[in-house]
Amino acid sequence: MASVEGQLKLEASPGFSSWLESHDLSLAISTYQAAKIFLIGNNSETGRISIFERTFARAMGLAASADARQLWLASQFQLWRFEDFLSRERAQTDYDAVYVPIEGRTVGEVDIHDIHPRPDQPPLFVVSRFNCIATLDADNSFAPLWMPRFIDAMVAEDRCHLNGMAVDGDTPKLVTCVAATNSGGEWRDHRRDGGIVIDVETNEIIAGGFSMPHSPRLKDGRCYLIQSGTGEFGTLDLANGRFTPICRLQGFARGLSLVGNHAVIGVSKPRDERHFGGLALSDTLAEAGLDPLCHIAIVNLTSGEIEHRLVFEGLVSELYDVALLNGIRRPMVHGFVQPDLRFVIRPAPFDLERHNGAAS
Repeated sequence: MASVEGQLKLEASPGFSSWLESHDLSLAISTYQAAKIFLIGNNSETGRISIFERTFARAMGLAASADARQLWLASQFQLWRFEDFLSRERAQTDYDAVYVPIEGRTVGEVDIHDIHPRPDQPPLFVVSRFNCIATLDADNSFAPLWMPRFIDAMVAEDRCHLNGMAVDGDTPKLVTCVAATNSGGEWRDHRRDGGIVIDVETNEIIAGGFSMPHSPRLKDGRCYLIQSGTGEFGTLDLANGRFTPICRLQGFARGLSLVGNHAVIGVSKPRDERHFGGLALSDTLAEAGLDPLCHIAIVNLTSGEIEHRLVFEGLVSELYDVALLNGIRRPMVHGFVQPDLRFVIRPAPFDLERHNGAAS
């Protein structure tokens, strides 16, 4: 059991720390409910998990580059890029990654959900309030790239709750929407079975009947998907639209990363009747005699077994996104309120010898 600020307790199941170590990674987790991001790694001195947290208003979409040098976070009205200022060759004793908020882009309060970093390009991201996939733009809040064909205007109305994006390489392939609706907030009336998956290239709906689908992901030729409204995680057959559950989760699930033969999934306690009432998830948990649990679930993709958990109690009751920090043992992140950020400085490389030679 570990405590943060005395108001939050995190409890890792036996083997959670070893699982991180065996996969040579750590986790980044966002929660807009508590306005925080958490970096979860291993503390080699204590043999327990390492927890580092910072406050960011309405922390939502979160993603890391494949080499974990870069981290992107959507906050209330900005999109932040963090860079790891710590060279692997001169890693500190305590931390082997130090993430610094190096650039913030004001995009407005547009509810950025899934983010996909791209090498040498601005990231792709889902803008739920404007029902589109977008990227950054030098002169505007964002540049829309794609939207469902049933949406007939670029307006800030969250008409279908487009929330998830699956990519193949750096190309968007699939998106999830809570419903194929075309007026602001109408999707709320279809949360139980109105969810759809759209092929981005053809702009055709290829599967439907889902309950609040989230977090589509492609891996090894398979599509993985969460049905948040039923608490199911499973696979989607893109040829016939059939969903096959892998496991049921003890809460409202969203936020998914895949590594090896495992899925890392964020699971939350349902917030209130307005947002989560009327979903099959509530009935399923009640029938099983289970209370919803806020946690990270590590799921075996073959057996469906939940092999490990990291449980949040107290301050945090909802998680939004989870990202993998590959090759990182124990990360930390700088926020905006601690004074030491003033002295976190890394100049770009400068060839002093060449410069002095040219000057002479």
